[in-house]
Amino acid sequence: MNSKKFFFELIKENNNARLGKIFTPRGIVNTPAFMPVGTQGTIKSIFTDDVLKTGSEIILGNTYHLYLRPGLQVLKKFNGLHKFMNWDKPILTDSGGFQIMSLGKLTKIDKKYGAFFSSHIDGKKFLLSPEKSIQIQKIINSDILMVLDECPKLTDNKKIISKAIDVSTDWALRCKYEFKYAKGKALFGIVQGGLFEDLRIESFEKLKKMDFDGYALGGLAVGETQEQMFSILNKICKIMPKNKPRYLMGVGTPSDILGAVKEGIDMFDCVMPTRSGRTGLAFTWDGKLNLKNSKFKNDNSPLDSKTSLRNLNKYSKSYLNHLIKTNEILASMIISLHNINFYQEFMGKIRESIRKGKFNSFYKKYINKYN
Repeated sequence: MNSKKFFFELIKENNNARLGKIFTPRGIVNTPAFMPVGTQGTIKSIFTDDVLKTGSEIILGNTYHLYLRPGLQVLKKFNGLHKFMNWDKPILTDSGGFQIMSLGKLTKIDKKYGAFFSSHIDGKKFLLSPEKSIQIQKIINSDILMVLDECPKLTDNKKIISKAIDVSTDWALRCKYEFKYAKGKALFGIVQGGLFEDLRIESFEKLKKMDFDGYALGGLAVGETQEQMFSILNKICKIMPKNKPRYLMGVGTPSDILGAVKEGIDMFDCVMPTRSGRTGLAFTWDGKLNLKNSKFKNDNSPLDSKTSLRNLNKYSKSYLNHLIKTNEILASMIISLHNINFYQEFMGKIRESIRKGKFNSFYKKYINKYN
């Protein structure tokens, strides 16, 4: 059942772990949810139809990259990214805030105007203002839009983090005004604050007054320890509203996801499944497997004997080891699809464990396999 408007339903809590549903005009997203990353309108090396067959219910695109290529003129012709990439389910778009950090050498921040970029492609200069970010996301036609924020690199300098909150809060308000009301769409605020609990709370309280449709946690998974990340989640999730989705940006490994769900997070995204697939690393129910390792040269077992998706159960680890050693692109395609499929099965098992009130048992069974 699709909904004419965006809303979140909390179904059950198992301690802090939450089972829920996000309703959008393009379909329901069951939470906790993992969003495969399609930065430039593609989940790398995987056909869109196959992403759908993994049970993925929402994917992520990126404002900065899609603005540069294919550009707004092309996206307008297709009425957005859904038709362009043949994906008819929900899409969430990052605002470009992460690129302010990751492309820091090509960026200059001005609180009044926004972020001045020199394109990483051709050096062309352009301004990404809060208003421009929302305008681009509307042309992309994403279902969940993110505010433009300043995501600082990991630092113990409290003044730098505090200044970033000041900028991000101002930009969030401008994004909210530019967004106004878009029927069926949602706008999420992004909580910053680094590893400082008081700044995280300050950032959230300022965003809460603006009443966003959901709240994301940014500036994590940028070099801090897993323990530090979980500590921040433990503090901030306790004060976040229960009737709105909570999104941990850019996370992560299966153990990251398990620990974050344990603290009350609902949504995740990460390039790890496909990036790992391109380097020969597979995620399985027995833990991580480095298929480059010579011990797999004569292993005739598949990565997952139970799946029939694209006949993945017919490819042996020995064959995958051979493809990797000979630099065949098929290795990336098979392992990446396997990893996305595993992540979605993993999320499904997490949801099932919460539904049955057994999440803590599931957590204990698998947390050490992926650390």
